[in-house]
Amino acid sequence: MPALRRAIAATSALAGALALGLTAAPAQATTPLNYAALGDSYSAASGVLPVDLGNLLCLRSTANYPHVIAARTGARLTDVTCGAAQTKDFTGSQYPGVAPQTDAVTPDTDLVTLTIGGNDNGTFINAILDCGTAGILSGGKGSPCKDKYGTSFDDAIDANTYPALKNALGAVRAKAPGARVAVLGYPWITPAEADPSCFAQLPIATGDVPYLHDLQAHLNALVERAAEETGATYVDFSRVSAGHDACQAIGTRWIEPLLFGTNVVPVHPNALGERRMAERTMSVLGLG
Repeated sequence: MPALRRAIAATSALAGALALGLTAAPAQATTPLNYAALGDSYSAASGVLPVDLGNLLCLRSTANYPHVIAARTGARLTDVTCGAAQTKDFTGSQYPGVAPQTDAVTPDTDLVTLTIGGNDNGTFINAILDCGTAGILSGGKGSPCKDKYGTSFDDAIDANTYPALKNALGAVRAKAPGARVAVLGYPWITPAEADPSCFAQLPIATGDVPYLHDLQAHLNALVERAAEETGATYVDFSRVSAGHDACQAIGTRWIEPLLFGTNVVPVHPNALGERRMAERTMSVLGLG
């Protein structure tokens, strides 16, 4: 019995010591990331509700992927994303009273995310509108847009967008040499091949659907190249966004179509798309 009492006493003492240790060593608080979100309408989630009333010119949503990332990581977010932004707006004012986007980046910035390049040379808007018009006039037959424009969109991306991307990313890196910079690609707008049932929503001729798909792939490839050459991390959506293009049903698509969509701004990510962009970015960066 004395041996049993000693064992019980020793066990009680050990339990008490462990309890004391657990209460005496509080968990260390994690310092929130200083997070600057830059970029164009795909970053701003233009057309997604609710709208950020702090800057109506930029048509920014508080449900954009930067806000999703900040909410899930506890980061301190400075969001200067702006619809219609081009690479030049990183170092110059896009609108009167709107500061250059890199003004939001400081030496204390830990994380920067951005989507940019699609508006340079009117790459997306011109291609979608021109090909949509050509598709309607042709009744959806042939490849009138490709026949008219050929490699001109691709040539402009090579000659103008790519060097502008490198300059913009270089400006970000110069402001915050120690920050992690994530450059997001653009999720697929069109499927790889034409879907005849989609023509009413995305009136692109059969032969022009792969033409636009290849154009987007080309832009994303140069965004990736510019990211790698400036020490940034590229977030690739080529696989994860396949099957979530503007031709898919509500609840599946990440991008709204040109006609009869649910967003005020067509051919842009919806709320689901913004969440998926956030989740993919967090996964690539190991956040959250």
